[in-house]
Amino acid sequence: MKKVLSLALALFLCLSTVSLAAHHEKQPDQKAHVACPHCGMDRVKFAHSRMLIEYENAPSVGTCSIRCLAVEYVNAIDKQPTAIKVGDFNTKKLIDAETAYWVMVPGKMGVMTQRAKWAFAEKAAAEAYIAENGGDLVSFDSAMKAALQDLYTDTQMIRKKRKMKRMKKMHGHN
Repeated sequence: MKKVLSLALALFLCLSTVSLAAHHEKQPDQKAHVACPHCGMDRVKFAHSRMLIEYENAPSVGTCSIRCLAVEYVNAIDKQPTAIKVGDFNTKKLIDAETAYWVMVPGKMGVMTQRAKWAFAEKAAAEAYIAENGGDLVSFDSAMKAALQDLYTDTQMIRKKRKMKRMKKMHGHN
């Protein structure tokens, strides 16, 4: 009986490890764009908010969030986007950003922003998030405009946080 239980436990642990490794496996866009070019954040860690913009006659760019996509969008004025994708908040799979159901939550922190902006492939998932956390259902256009409007205050917030982090590091606090 002990051998059977030990064997079952070993099998369970092996299957759990394989399942966990598959769940955290990098997607092609995350292999091509490991870190956000605008802030350096890990796009695997932020798979739920990552974005990918594909250009006509230019390399694609992967960012960690809609905030950094806004920076890219402004800086790449002469590049023509052919597709903009975003990580689904729940599944972390890339979906079309323009047809996604976006939820904007004022007063709730998002990735690199003081106003959360999350994307969902399914309207029901977006509505469930709103029911639990509040917020408004908006279009990609509205989320992008908000990201651009928030850029100054979000950048100030990020600078302040990074300054505090450097000061703590200088004084030996991690």
